[in-house]
Amino acid sequence: MKKILEVKNLEVSFDTYAGEVQAVRDVSFDLYEGETLAIVGESGSGKSVTAKSLIRLNPEPPARYKAGEILLHGENILDKKEKEMQKIRGSKIGMIFQDPMTSLNPTMTVGKQIMEALMKHQKVAKSEARKVALEMLRMVQIPNPEKRFDEYPHQFSGGMRQRVMIAIALVCNPQILIADEPTTALDVTIQAQILDLMKNLQEKIKTSIILITHDLGVVAHSAQRIIVMYGGKIVESGTTDQIFYKSRHPYTWGLLNSVPRLDIHKEDGRLDSIEGTPPDLFAPPQGCPFADRCEYAMEICRKKMPPQFETGENHHSACWLNHEFAPKVENPTQIAKKLQKEEVQMREQ
Repeated sequence: MKKILEVKNLEVSFDTYAGEVQAVRDVSFDLYEGETLAIVGESGSGKSVTAKSLIRLNPEPPARYKAGEILLHGENILDKKEKEMQKIRGSKIGMIFQDPMTSLNPTMTVGKQIMEALMKHQKVAKSEARKVALEMLRMVQIPNPEKRFDEYPHQFSGGMRQRVMIAIALVCNPQILIADEPTTALDVTIQAQILDLMKNLQEKIKTSIILITHDLGVVAHSAQRIIVMYGGKIVESGTTDQIFYKSRHPYTWGLLNSVPRLDIHKEDGRLDSIEGTPPDLFAPPQGCPFADRCEYAMEICRKKMPPQFETGENHHSACWLNHEFAPKVENPTQIAKKLQKEEVQMREQ
């Protein structure tokens, strides 16, 4: 596949009155044409800061890009001036934000907001922009688009507002679409509809998607590759199958165990959680950021940051447990599945 975006050793900090917040620390990844890449992790892990860095939406100051490169077709976005970035935002890289009610302009009709992006980047006439905007409303499956075109955001439901955000993000046919937790405020049924819609639109216009979420369950059927972030760093990366079935980092195991599942949780109704709190990014730990919450932590985990161990083809895990001299620890999510399978077999006998 053709590589369209490269992030190399990105470091982003925020300068505050209390000190420097090291939000993103040495993050590197690639994005390929037509794929969906998911970035997952808890709140505060650096997902959204990383995503906003791709189109320089973190306000500067307090944000400061300390190191690294963001290469779009070989050109470093961090070297661009604001006027150059305005040409990239919306036309080459679109973004769907977390809360559509605060992202949409309450004083403008939905149709005008879709037209605005098109007229700014493609310099088309109003009549042509209106036709395209109506077509986009149909494409995102908003019923009666001619009537809804002249309505305001408060007249739409949460799911419909999110569809409008998708229409605005895609109206200029961007090569990359960043979806920052697009289903967080929606119920489960609408979540599935929005994810299916994004997948169908991706197939139509061949755009690449970066999906930001804290929920691994959301990306199970949407992403081809997954990046797991914690404490501003990438702790594991690989294909969806590798992350779900062959994960090699205790933090990933914790995320997987916290996903509600009927086959595991129906007996006692209790959900698993990761004990403890994320690290203080004013003073990040010297070693692994997950060490204080990890039941498998060793002495070296607190003293030295683990490298990215290659645990399979294009599968990397930043955990000392993957070192050849480390004690062998089996993935607890796989143990739970084995025990459950054995229990079912015993009942059938």
